[in-house]
This record gives sequence, structure tokens and C-alpha cells, in this order.
Amino acid sequence: MPRNTTLSRLLDAGAHLIADGALATELEARGCSLDDPLWSAKVLLEQPQLIREVHRDYFEAGANVATTASYQATPLGFARRGLSEDAALDLVRLSVRLADDARREHLALHPQAGPLLIAGSVGPYGAYLADGSEYRGDYVLDAEAFRDFHRPRIAALVEAGADFLACETLPSFAEAEALLALTGEFDVESWFSFSLRDGAHISDGTPLAAVAELCGSVPRVVAVGVNCVPLHVVPAALIALGQTGSKPLVTYPNSGESYDAATKTWATSPEGAAETVKARPGGLAAESGTWRDLGARIIGGCCRTTPREVAALAATQPAQLPPN
Repeated sequence: MPRNTTLSRLLDAGAHLIADGALATELEARGCSLDDPLWSAKVLLEQPQLIREVHRDYFEAGANVATTASYQATPLGFARRGLSEDAALDLVRLSVRLADDARREHLALHPQAGPLLIAGSVGPYGAYLADGSEYRGDYVLDAEAFRDFHRPRIAALVEAGADFLACETLPSFAEAEALLALTGEFDVESWFSFSLRDGAHISDGTPLAAVAELCGSVPRVVAVGVNCVPLHVVPAALIALGQTGSKPLVTYPNSGESYDAATKTWATSPEGAAETVKARPGGLAAESGTWRDLGARIIGGCCRTTPREVAALAATQPAQLPPN
């Protein structure tokens, strides 16, 4: 399928973009049970049309970027269900087609809505482990093992026509290094987004300054940032990234709640810095002006956010797109 445009071209032209929000939250609202190691990738097997509907809802809400349902879609993960590697990679490619179908359907009704982009989601090895380690980064693989794990999915996403890769919720500096090598191998644009231990360090303890330096010298990385983090840590993280790096920044935090990976439950942030989205509609929108002032050029939502929050975000901080 033809690529809609390149992310780098938009950002070089001064664009500010709205990314989508949580996929799993919306699938659960449609009746999907995601208490499963495959998480939202399970729906690729069972009810893929629901994924397309969620992408459509986010485009309707004002998002410029749809993130594919491939975060936990890996050959190793699907092998647990008895699927071959070929069958697993067909599902990865399906995740791109579903997003592209939603894009085409939305543009047919709203021809002035573009450009709309498809981000091929590349979750960390910790997401495959399904034990919360994407928020700790305490797993150890050598560089070759990391590349062997990620290469087939990246190849399938690129082959299927994703506009760029979203290497996201990365907790590990070593894993980020391996993924950078793969983006070079496939000559594909990407953003790199990290989970955090605190406002100055990614989950494995590496300073954000080191992350910014690592990504800053790689032209194919067009943005760097944080995701799946509480709202209150975003400003410090953006400051840390901006002080060292020169890349455009991306942020898509959670709703304002904190996730306990051990119990797999959500609670209001213990710091009390933000209430839940249900209690405070538009939480992303309320914070987004500060994030833009700190250099965020792409803003969206992660876990527990919905099209309602993305619509409020788009209304408060509208996308700024260059003329066609």
C-alpha cells in the first residue's frame, strides 16, 4: 500500500501532531477480554474488525496517527497458541491493513482530514514476557538475541506498509541499541519512546540524557520521548530529553493513574498529581499546553485513555499541519 507521507517531512515542516490513545481500553469497552499474555494482539485472532473500529474512532476524534495492534504481536507470543511463524507474521501484517482500512474509510468521509499516518507498534521484549518487565527493564539478552526477537515483526510491519515504527514503552538501553540497529537494517523511520523509573531515568535506570544522546545521532529516529507513564512525570522527562537532544519530542502518557504490574491493577497516582480520567475528563488536554511548551511535537494517550480524551486534546491543542 502507498505510504501516506513521511513523519520526518511533516516534522521538518513544523507540524504538531495528535497521536491516538489506548487500544486495549477501547477493545475492553467493546466486550473483549484481554486478561491474556497476548493482550490486545489476541483480538487480531478473534475479532479484528473491532480493531479497525477503534482506529476509526480515534481518527474521528482528531488523531493524525493510528498505532497498530502489534505491541504484543510476536512470533514467540503466537507460538504459545500453536501458530507458525508465517501465521503470526500474517497477523502482524493484518494489524497494518486494519489501520490502513480505517484511514481509507475516514478519508473517504473526511477528505480534508489528512495527512494520517500509521505507526507500526514495536513493543519491548518485556511485553512478550507479560510479567510487567516492560516497566522494570530487568531482563537481559545480548544484542543478537534482541535483534532476532524483533527482526521478524519489524520486517512484517515494513512490508505491510506502516509509515514508520513506534518503538515504544522501551525500558532497556541495551534493547534500544538493538532496535536502532534494526531501523538501520530496514531503513525505516521511527520514534523511540521509553517507560520511566522517574522523571530523569528510564526503567532500567539509564539517565534520559543518555537515551537522548543515543537517539540523537541516528537520522532515521525522527522523534524521541516517553509513553505509558503517569501524567505528573512528563514535564521532567521532556526537560531531560530536551536539554541533551535535538530531536522533536513525543509523549503519550497514561490517563493519570498508576499501574501496579504485580497486581495488574490501576490506581490514582500516589503522588496525587492527577486524578483518574473518569473523574477529570480531558486530563491530557489540561496538561498538553505545558508539554508543547517543553518541545513535544507529537502528543497522544496511552493506557486508560479514550477517543473522548483525544478529542479534548485535539480541541485544546489542535494539530498543526503544513499546507499540502
